[in-house]
Amino acid sequence: MTEYQFVSQQPERTREFARRLGERLKPGDVIALEGDLGAGKTTFTKGLAEGLEIKRTVNSPTFTIIKEYEGRLPLYHMDVYRVKDSYEDLGFEEYFEGNGVTVVEWAHLIKEQLPRDLLVIRIFLAADNARKIVLEPSGIRYEQLCKEIFS
Repeated sequence: MTEYQFVSQQPERTREFARRLGERLKPGDVIALEGDLGAGKTTFTKGLAEGLEIKRTVNSPTFTIIKEYEGRLPLYHMDVYRVKDSYEDLGFEEYFEGNGVTVVEWAHLIKEQLPRDLLVIRIFLAADNARKIVLEPSGIRYEQLCKEIFS
């Protein structure tokens, strides 16, 4: 599997990178977003929302599990950190197969429910408060998307 990397020195650069990605997203796209607390997952999602032309303020859905935002495409922002059982039926597949873009924070916790084709994005803390952003595409759609972003 090919891996793509981007290093961001500032939150604004992270957001800009995510905005460019968001501009290219299509209905049914699924992004699994991983990273430690404070790594920048919500900052990244805010950038995606800008690329989807969402005007509302995006914040972490930690206590609600799913937040929905309307824009060029709907954004389904999930935080599954508090999901107790990875097999709990919360209707995730309806979002994954819907007309919007789904972003799942802490996606590894529901790995069994995720679609096979998706884009895994891992955000790591790096030196001097930088962020290393690693994209791992699974499936032709996401491989092409990464090639577009990194060309």
